[in-house]
Amino acid sequence: MSKLALVTGATSGIGKAFAERLAADGYDLIIVGRNKDRLEEFAATHTDVKVRTVAANLSTDSGVDTVAEICSGEPLTMLVNNAGVAHYMPLAELPADKARELVHVKVVAPTMLSRAAVAGMRERGEGKIINVAGMIAFSGPADKSVMPRRAVYAGSLAHLVAMSQTLSAELEDTGVQVQVLCPGVVATEFHARQGLDMSVVPRMSAEDVVTAGLRGLELGEVVCAPGVEDTSLLDALFQADLAAFGGQSPELASRYRPN
Repeated sequence: MSKLALVTGATSGIGKAFAERLAADGYDLIIVGRNKDRLEEFAATHTDVKVRTVAANLSTDSGVDTVAEICSGEPLTMLVNNAGVAHYMPLAELPADKARELVHVKVVAPTMLSRAAVAGMRERGEGKIINVAGMIAFSGPADKSVMPRRAVYAGSLAHLVAMSQTLSAELEDTGVQVQVLCPGVVATEFHARQGLDMSVVPRMSAEDVVTAGLRGLELGEVVCAPGVEDTSLLDALFQADLAAFGGQSPELASRYRPN
């Protein structure tokens, strides 16, 4: 039986690198993106596997619904939720349409596509879901000196971390793996589209990010941080999360009680 992967945001950067690697590994592909010409160019240069192109805008309900229908109807071996936009700016200055686009692409789309794919994967007893987030997901406690401002972007990536961790627990012992992939700064077109010059910033290649993600699946990592050498840092973070979660009580904490 052939392996089938659906990759969103597949026309450039990490998404294209995933599509390239998976094609080389013998996966048939469903590649999703806004740029029809780039999708067709990829398909034309990868004739050793079956490549289906889907031009869809995941910032719209209709785009999400179109791809979700494919996710629920096709026997996917792997789903890579990679599509993204940045829109780095303070919340008060973020235009409503850009805020809506960001939340749709990085929160609504991965949630609905995962939901559509997971039932079939669970029924077949195998499947992999990779949600591409970023280390900015862990930057919430940073003070105002940290730039650029990015409240909605950071929040959307944090959603992917929490959703992936919780979904992984829901799917334990089903044969379905879930991973959230959290690279740092990556050398792609992503920042240039936002008008940001990152040329002097050390950046990881998209190919290395993909290598980490696929190896992380083999290692059983739910949170894959390609640039973090000391994984005890992540373990400490998640243990602190669970300690805070477990430290709650139905009684009002003493600091909130009247003196």
